[in-house]
Amino acid sequence: MSSMPKMYRELVPWYRLLTPPEEYVEEAACYRDAFRAAMPSSASLLELGAGAGHNAFHLARDFRCTLTDLSPEMLALSRELNPACDHVVGDMRTLRLDQRFDAVLVHDAIMSLTSEAELAAAVRTAFEHLVPGGVALFAPDATTETFVEGTEHYSGRDGSRALECLEWCWDPDPGDSTYVVDYAFLLRDGVDVTAVHDRHVEGLFPLDTWFRILREQGFEVDRVRRPIGDGDRSGDTDEIFRGRRPMR
Repeated sequence: MSSMPKMYRELVPWYRLLTPPEEYVEEAACYRDAFRAAMPSSASLLELGAGAGHNAFHLARDFRCTLTDLSPEMLALSRELNPACDHVVGDMRTLRLDQRFDAVLVHDAIMSLTSEAELAAAVRTAFEHLVPGGVALFAPDATTETFVEGTEHYSGRDGSRALECLEWCWDPDPGDSTYVVDYAFLLRDGVDVTAVHDRHVEGLFPLDTWFRILREQGFEVDRVRRPIGDGDRSGDTDEIFRGRRPMR
């Protein structure tokens, strides 16, 4: 996380063309239901790595949300979408707020953590910010067992601006705990087109490591299914981790 990708810095003005908030409706509903199934009275939510606030846009209808992210530019985008939510610039590995919450969500920002020590630090942050009986959801894009190399294409339009993006996920060294996501952007503003390459190095851990770290940090753990994809991939699901802070 020492070198933040361009997507979360200079490319932030293009972010909603890459991934619009309306694509998060089904996924956010899954998170809401997973929280409420484990803690029906949950009302306050902390999101670590909230980014542009696209999940929070839907979850804020059911929770009082505090949104944190390492990128001030992404949080500024979230403030436009979620003016009623609290926003805090902070690192999920070290953040400590003088506040506890019923629920903590860590969405795909968890993929930025590339070592077991970093992952354990973020899990501890989530645990420390929960009330007894509170629930955390950790939603990685993939584990070692589910990772598949491949490409995906994105398109976005907004008046005179347009975006075309190719995402390429690949693993240069299957023996370590990371993989690479290369993004090739073509960005059109009026008649001007710019090409940008953005590389993300992301963490990849086996299920046993996830369960061990979550339990070592104090959580009671299970897994819940969530919907993934849109369009012709609608109906696909994967599993994410749900941790409950014990009442004692």
